[in-house]
Amino acid sequence: MTSTLVRRHGSRHETDPARLRAAARARDWTEIQERTLVPLQEAVYARVGLGPGARVLELGCGAGLGLLLAAGRGASVAGTETERPELLAYAERRLRSTVGAPSGGGPVLGDEAWGAAGPGAGHSLVVSFRPLGCTAGDGAALGAQLARALDGARRGTQVVLTGWGPPERCAASGVLRAAQRLAEPVAGPGAGRSAGRDDLEDVASAAGLRLEGSGRVSWPFGYPDQESAVRGLLSTGLLDAALAATDTARVAKELGEALHPHTGSDGSVWLPNVFRYLVARSV
Repeated sequence: MTSTLVRRHGSRHETDPARLRAAARARDWTEIQERTLVPLQEAVYARVGLGPGARVLELGCGAGLGLLLAAGRGASVAGTETERPELLAYAERRLRSTVGAPSGGGPVLGDEAWGAAGPGAGHSLVVSFRPLGCTAGDGAALGAQLARALDGARRGTQVVLTGWGPPERCAASGVLRAAQRLAEPVAGPGAGRSAGRDDLEDVASAAGLRLEGSGRVSWPFGYPDQESAVRGLLSTGLLDAALAATDTARVAKELGEALHPHTGSDGSVWLPNVFRYLVARSV
């Protein structure tokens, strides 16, 4: 099994407040929120029959959990993360300690990894587990990454895109929207929006993909208490516009109020959701 990561290098100092906040959010994502992805990731890998010999490129790989699950099925894995590069340190450590260094001497860091899936091979699966349908402009951003990933790809490369289900089936989307409204006076890229019925199909169509199928997955967000829920939701990046328009305390307050109906007598928080995935191929 091999692993390839894309890293974006920065020049900020470790004492930079913005960098420290990003590091704290990366830790919250890795320790609290990321594990909720497992039902979606496992369902997708089962649907496509992922196994030994597969060469996976994950767009927006975050801290690498999806890569680990794919590697555990025998696949060679590659990951890119252009929006939250601070998560790549976690992904790199995980891959090195769990998967091990590839024969080429370790993870390849740099833009060349977009096309690296092993000697003389192209990616057999391109997947995004960052669901569409919660922030403005997310479809265009994914479309740009998908175009880059498929540039020069072999015909028949499998692609899986994921998205939020209907708002009435996603408790988390209602909670997030309560806080995202804080950004509405200055709405722009990253501001909140509701999932559209054809979000995934629109991106796939724009990329010239041939649709093969789709599915839905129950993906609940569960937390031991409200503090963990707030930290986990803030770590998703879906509230960045609200944070920029106000401050962390205000956003956390809105989240806390929206979470109240979903909080049990023991203080735990449970947000049942349904997410979609779309399976397609390049032509």
